[in-house]
Amino acid sequence: MTPPPRSTEAKNDSTRSRLYLHKPFALRYQKKKKKLLSSSSLLASLTLTSHVPVPSSLFLAGMLAHLRRTAAARGGATSEHFLAVRPFCSAAAVSSVPGSDPTLSSSSESQRKASRWLLFLPGAITFGLGTWQIIRREEKIKMLEYREKRLQMEPLKFSSDYSSNEELDSLEFRKVACKGYFDDKNSIYVGPRSRSISGVTENGYYLITPLMPVPNYPDSVAFPILVNRGWVPRSWKDKFLEASQDENLTDALPSPSQADGTRSWWRIWSKKPSVNIEDQVPPVTPVEVVGVVRGSEKPSIFVPANDPGSSQWFYIDVPGIARACGLPENTIYIEDTNENVNPSNPYPVPKDVNTLIRSSVMPGDHLNYTFTWYSLSAAVTFMAFKRIRQKIKRR
Repeated sequence: MTPPPRSTEAKNDSTRSRLYLHKPFALRYQKKKKKLLSSSSLLASLTLTSHVPVPSSLFLAGMLAHLRRTAAARGGATSEHFLAVRPFCSAAAVSSVPGSDPTLSSSSESQRKASRWLLFLPGAITFGLGTWQIIRREEKIKMLEYREKRLQMEPLKFSSDYSSNEELDSLEFRKVACKGYFDDKNSIYVGPRSRSISGVTENGYYLITPLMPVPNYPDSVAFPILVNRGWVPRSWKDKFLEASQDENLTDALPSPSQADGTRSWWRIWSKKPSVNIEDQVPPVTPVEVVGVVRGSEKPSIFVPANDPGSSQWFYIDVPGIARACGLPENTIYIEDTNENVNPSNPYPVPKDVNTLIRSSVMPGDHLNYTFTWYSLSAAVTFMAFKRIRQKIKRR
């Protein structure tokens, strides 16, 4: 016959008796059970105290679930113990969130509003640049109209009877007609300046020569004038420098009588009358120049400075050129615009009058820039609105 089934208490007693038979295993089991109970109580105490920083709620929930599974598998702490800890953990997690502090929430809200306004900053800047281009276009139109009106006036005649008390700025862009002779020895070459001829670019220089008064000529100018005669090839400057060097060498060589230290007795006893130097000057033929009064150029930061000592002029500086030619600094400077060019002698090439009523940036260019800046402003502002709407939908 089969024995009757034993009760559950009897089974537990038998299992407990078998465990106690093996004392080393029983001791290890008791130690692990104490560790689990101490860790759970420590976690509960950390959760209850607000002075110790508590990890995030997800981390605490995962850790508590792991402890419950381990305790249930090994017969340690019951699940009711951990369920009792859960409300304190959630409260601590809620208290650890930064947004619960009213001061922090207000500061974050203000930062969020500031970031929204920053999104519209590029659109405001580009809109301002477009408005600035409109203002520049109006200024450019007025400037070109002023130049065209001045060029249509009757030319002023700088004769010996002319005496002008006008300032140089008030004479700018006025046409003038004057007669005199060119002092070629004091010519100045400004450049290099390029010139395009039939699609071929050639480097050259602007030739600036003083126009001097002709003695005993009523239609001649009464004072020297600097004249920009036009564009010349590079070879003109090379020949001018060679001729000036040869002239300097000739002037530096002593005469034969000065070389041997003797004096010519023939000069002492000669009864020939002394000859005036002015009478030896050959008669000059006056030339007529028709041009426009201009001022000094404003070089960019990339243009090097002029070097008068080595005869290198990179931009037109009227007072500096006048000093180099031995003339007063307030000398009038004009640009030759005579259209009657001799085909047999094409150089120098005078300036075209139409170039004076042109600019590197015309009013039409300013209008294109305005359209570009306004289009960019509209695009950037639309992107900012779209970005803000996406943030609002996510909330």
